[in-house]
Amino acid sequence: MLPFTSAQGRDAGISDRRLEGPGFRRLFRGVYVPADVEPDLLCWIKAALLLLPSDAAASHLTALRLYGLELRALFPLHFSTNTTRHRRRRDLRLHRRRGLLNVLFRSGVPCLGPDRTYVDCATILGIVELVQAAEHLLHAAHTSYDEMKAYLERTHIDGVLRARRAFALVREHVESPMETLVRLALVFARLPEPEPNPDVRDAAGRFLGRCDLVYWAYRVVVEYDGAWHERSRKQRAYDRTRRENLERDGWIVIVVLDDDLPRLRQVVWRVHRALAERGYDGPPPVFNVMWARWFDRHPAI
Repeated sequence: MLPFTSAQGRDAGISDRRLEGPGFRRLFRGVYVPADVEPDLLCWIKAALLLLPSDAAASHLTALRLYGLELRALFPLHFSTNTTRHRRRRDLRLHRRRGLLNVLFRSGVPCLGPDRTYVDCATILGIVELVQAAEHLLHAAHTSYDEMKAYLERTHIDGVLRARRAFALVREHVESPMETLVRLALVFARLPEPEPNPDVRDAAGRFLGRCDLVYWAYRVVVEYDGAWHERSRKQRAYDRTRRENLERDGWIVIVVLDDDLPRLRQVVWRVHRALAERGYDGPPPVFNVMWARWFDRHPAI
């Protein structure tokens, strides 16, 4: 059942007293669902829209969630409008916009487009999260690299300068936000940048695997391996065989687990040791103040 206002409830014969009883759950003041409904993102958005101007559309981090990436807390929910109406609530943030809003629909609710959402998020997110957001939008085919680049070049809205700086770090073919996190931890520690998700083959051209992060010059692969326990036995066996094939062909494979994410310095040192073993003679990793701010104890998404 969709969320409904107390006025809609009265029209359906539900008294205000009943609404405050055990049979209903209040989402916002004056907005309810039956008590057995466990509200998800769409339910919360639909409930909020009952309180907002008719042109309101999900934006910022809320729109990003609609596009499939959860960064930071669910609340406050973010919406944009062309009206001058204010909505002062801790759990809702209404952004007033002067320019015409290009509204799309996802799962039946209005939201702003992916390129605009990326720029809007630049007013909230840090540089690493912004790269994660952009690479997710590209991988999920919500936009393309050229489309996003063109949008950033022609728009002049709040957040665009920060979005452009982050976009310089964006790479195509990245398949998960955690791959982004690991790659940037290496790059910002001033190690060489690996290539994301290329196909690796042996000297005879036989396919060995599609690998997360590849250092071609040093024959080192860095693999993010999340949620290993959730995979099928068949998938786990395939992953193990793929790594054994890579190692048999002379590759060093560095595996990064979820448990490693709060200790990314150790991951960087592991990669540096593997590179040095293969002839890398560049400087050791550098962990400056900004690196610590972005990566120390970084929570998993």
